[in-house]
Amino acid sequence: MRRPRYYSPYEVSMHNTLEDLWVSYLGKVYDLTPLVREHMGDVLLKPIIEAAGKDISHWFNPKTKDVRTHVDPLTSCLRYYTPGGRFLHVPPSYPCSDWANHFGRPWWRDGRYEVGVLSAKTRHIRVINTLTSQEQTLEVCSEETLGEILQRYLRYNAHAASYTWKHEGAALDMGRTLQENGLADEDEEFDRLRLDGDLYTPAICLYFNDDLTEL
Repeated sequence: MRRPRYYSPYEVSMHNTLEDLWVSYLGKVYDLTPLVREHMGDVLLKPIIEAAGKDISHWFNPKTKDVRTHVDPLTSCLRYYTPGGRFLHVPPSYPCSDWANHFGRPWWRDGRYEVGVLSAKTRHIRVINTLTSQEQTLEVCSEETLGEILQRYLRYNAHAASYTWKHEGAALDMGRTLQENGLADEDEEFDRLRLDGDLYTPAICLYFNDDLTEL
């Protein structure tokens, strides 16, 4: 099976316009741009538009994967809990005969909008090109393999696949994650010692193979 694409919260936050609207919830990332385009002008889009680029997991029950509910203290009836305002595909809180409920699957259960997985934790690494002495700091997802991190680095060096990636002199396995390659995430240790983790960023050194491989 094809591996999912991992995204950092920062990457999701960059998609925050009507023409490019992403959100994340319950660990997944969704592109709701087609939904917004289809229902443009509907007042029930307002909460979704206001949430552009943000995580909205608090809207949903993690067990049922549905919108959170509560018992109305006045009617003792079960209602959808939408403190930020009722949004698209949520029924009204009162009996209504003109509510259009023929949409089928609600958007939060529609897999068509899913584009990837939200990283549980991101890390920063320094990538040093030993041929040119250029250095870039990348924010990467802890779940990503070195091969997937290489794809992120291509913006800085289109010939990145022509290099051997090493850490402390040892060649890295591009099919494994940073952790699996021995680059441990030491954030918890820094926190325990009350040290600023930003003062240390692990480095990966790139050594040119001289084969002119180009992706």
